[in-house]
Amino acid sequence: MTPDQLRHLAAEGQRLTPLHLRELLRQPGRYAAHSHRVGPLLLDQSKQKWDAHALDRLGELVNACGWEAARDGMFRGDVINRSEQRAVLHTALRAIESRLPSPAPADVRKEIDDTLQRMAALVDAFERGSGEFGVPAGITDIVNLGIGGSDLGPRLAVEALTDFHTGRFRCHFLPNVDGTEIAALMRRLDPKKTAVLLVSKSFTTQETLLNGSVLRQWIEEAYAGDKNAAARHFVAVSSNVEAAKAVGIPAERVLPMWDFVGGRLSVWSAVGFVLALAVGMPNFRAFLRGAALMDDHFRTASWKQNLPVLMALAGVWNRNALNHPTFAVIPYADRLRELPSFLQQLEMESLGKRVTSEGVPVEQSTVPVLWGNVGTNAQHAFFQALHQGTDIVPIDFIGVARPHHDLRSNHEALLSNLLAQSAAMAIGKPFEEALAEAKDGDDAARRALAAQRTFPGDRPSNTLLLDALTPESFGALIALYEHKVYVQSLLWNVNAFDQWGVELGKTLAKAILPAVAENADASKFDASTQGLLAAIKALS
Repeated sequence: MTPDQLRHLAAEGQRLTPLHLRELLRQPGRYAAHSHRVGPLLLDQSKQKWDAHALDRLGELVNACGWEAARDGMFRGDVINRSEQRAVLHTALRAIESRLPSPAPADVRKEIDDTLQRMAALVDAFERGSGEFGVPAGITDIVNLGIGGSDLGPRLAVEALTDFHTGRFRCHFLPNVDGTEIAALMRRLDPKKTAVLLVSKSFTTQETLLNGSVLRQWIEEAYAGDKNAAARHFVAVSSNVEAAKAVGIPAERVLPMWDFVGGRLSVWSAVGFVLALAVGMPNFRAFLRGAALMDDHFRTASWKQNLPVLMALAGVWNRNALNHPTFAVIPYADRLRELPSFLQQLEMESLGKRVTSEGVPVEQSTVPVLWGNVGTNAQHAFFQALHQGTDIVPIDFIGVARPHHDLRSNHEALLSNLLAQSAAMAIGKPFEEALAEAKDGDDAARRALAAQRTFPGDRPSNTLLLDALTPESFGALIALYEHKVYVQSLLWNVNAFDQWGVELGKTLAKAILPAVAENADASKFDASTQGLLAAIKALS
């Protein structure tokens, strides 16, 4: 945003500061004006601290940044990741399920369609134990080795869609290089019934390859050192087919990754192979269909009815007009317990930038710190601070109207807590009401107690309500957040599709590893790192 745009936005925030959300919620037609539905997903923004005038000013901002042309360029395959000179075509991964013709390049669409067919054939070979593609019979457990986007998206999706699992496989995830979990997993599983998915675009990711070598040795030992037999248990998802072949994985069991799909946007691709194994290809296609539904909406709706744009405007409003530095995501559905972690990467890796796409410092604050947990657990952990702490934390509440179980009383209690918490955050409890409830003690004691039992309210939130948690609605939910992030990046003029901040630590880790593993010279490192290395050596 320009300095003038930022000043005008701040002025709008100051104008609304004295007006409490409880007053805004009394306005006639407030809910109808600020709630919108797309397919199985309902967005209620009536508890955002804005009015029609502020929303119109935000609409002027998003129109000024050229969001429609930028959106169309992304779907078309323009080079919008300019720092890496790449197109951004995660939307093409689900275009086969779209109602609208895809503007993505024909060769890209063909390659994606071919990969979906290869995925389906591999899933079928695993399910039937047919021996096709060299896949061994009798596989019961799938271990997904990937980190970042190769773990967070698939892990969330497999967990979220538990009620749609075929039951054919148990799925496990090993992102971390810490050996504790892999050691525990090897104690629980049968190596001859375990398949390993190595998910790494470059096939050089340290954590993934190290864990892969440990599991390869474990499986080889089960086959008395037969490397060829062990290799049959491995599938790779990578753009480096030669590196996969070098460790014994033939090309027929290497599914592609592409430079036009970033890791945090890749669950729709072969990176989601573990999800396809868990829920079957028909449900995987339904997952793509839900995302395509949101894509079609994003491509056609005006900003006033466009859910991703409205979500982005709320994010910018809360960050830049109201100056809230953090943001919480609270799903009232245990199946979505991994959603805050997934969104941490999607939002903070995409929008955690301090310079514009032109390389100059941004004029405004960018991404807030995103965090969260499932309700009702969160209510008994950190909601005290959200209700009565000194900092206001905007919230996305996410609920599911119809559960996949028959425990009606449990679900009614869950939904009542969801609705109560979002209402309490907005409305609060005034001091006078708390004072009237304080019956015991003298006036000073009553007033002290009332002050402690006052809830300031005026805490903004979105509520996202899914009709039911299905492959379609879940796909639509994730695509909604993807597009929201893109629109926010346009408003802030940052590149949402690179992540240079991840690279420095990787480079340093490679340089430090010899000093940890081989007692190599550490004199080139800073004083703190030298001291810590000495402490580690003394304890080893």
